[in-house]
Amino acid sequence: MDFTLSEEQTAIIDMTRRFARERIRPHVRQYDREERFPLDIYAEMGPLGLTGGVVPEAYGGAGMDYVTYALMVMELAEVCQVMACAATWASGVGGTSVLYFGTEEQKQKYLVPLARGQGPVAFALTETHTGSDVASMRTRAVRDGDHYVLNGTKTWISAVARARWLVTFATLDPAAGRKGITAFLLEPQWAGITRTPFKNKVGFRPLESGELVLDNVRVPVANRLGEEGEGFKIAMSSVESGRLTVAARCVGMMRACLALASDYATTRETFGEPIGRRQLVQSKITDMRVAYETARLLVLQAAWKKDSGQRARADMSMAKMYASDALMRSAEDAMQIHGAYSCSDEYDIGRYWRDAKFMQTIEGSNEIHRGLIAEYELGYRS
Repeated sequence: MDFTLSEEQTAIIDMTRRFARERIRPHVRQYDREERFPLDIYAEMGPLGLTGGVVPEAYGGAGMDYVTYALMVMELAEVCQVMACAATWASGVGGTSVLYFGTEEQKQKYLVPLARGQGPVAFALTETHTGSDVASMRTRAVRDGDHYVLNGTKTWISAVARARWLVTFATLDPAAGRKGITAFLLEPQWAGITRTPFKNKVGFRPLESGELVLDNVRVPVANRLGEEGEGFKIAMSSVESGRLTVAARCVGMMRACLALASDYATTRETFGEPIGRRQLVQSKITDMRVAYETARLLVLQAAWKKDSGQRARADMSMAKMYASDALMRSAEDAMQIHGAYSCSDEYDIGRYWRDAKFMQTIEGSNEIHRGLIAEYELGYRS
């Protein structure tokens, strides 16, 4: 593996870094406090190609390779992981559902605008009683002529409050388990759809996550995604695509935690010298740096395998699991170095710590990934 960057990759990364620092950083603290997604900043990302990711240019995307895409996400996440998340909507769980399984008409109607920065999109899979047990979902779909009628409730759905369209899943036959699940594309203005954002969340505040209630929602057959019974396959494929982006976001956040902790350690003085001279502080800085480099290499290896056409499922699980766990440890160490100041939102480290915890759960909890990695290694899964 050679991660020497080309001139084009360097230009993309430099442009992303400038945009993140000049257009996003001055506003992060404010929109995080307000729990408000900054649509005005997001609107600027599309024309720059920051929302197109790996989506082919024919569908409005940037046609990036996965290594470049991961590096771009890291740059955005170092400043604000929510905006990094926004940059991945077309290439992550929402967009790839349509890219890989949608009809040409669905791609033109839903994917092309999303890749050009006309989002958000919501991926409505999780339910209160199911979580990682997707096959046990309770949302029902009943065929009624040229429509399906959907009833059920989805929860903890990112960007649900502002989504221009949604991907959701319902079972036509609960007894069939995963084989009874079908995927659908919804438009929020349809009758029977209610979206309620959660307030006062620990982290991910500007993402406006919340609850989606479907009450006799009539969905045209033309808005079925894939065939009947393919919903579980579509959901798992989409979540898998999102794991690389979650890991890349974690790496960017780790770099921010390391920088914040290092800056504080070299300026904060006790007993007449910077606390960075203390061995225990140095030990934390060392652990953070090693974890950052390790996580970054795991992400780039997974991205390189994707670009090379190799199977990368285990690699993406390893990258997601390790990076999110390492991020949590790094954020905690950075908080400890900051001391009491870490508890004030005048210092950014608290926001990274709050957001870090969510990373261990999204796109499959780390407990799930530990099981997956073991099954790949033992030959129980291919």
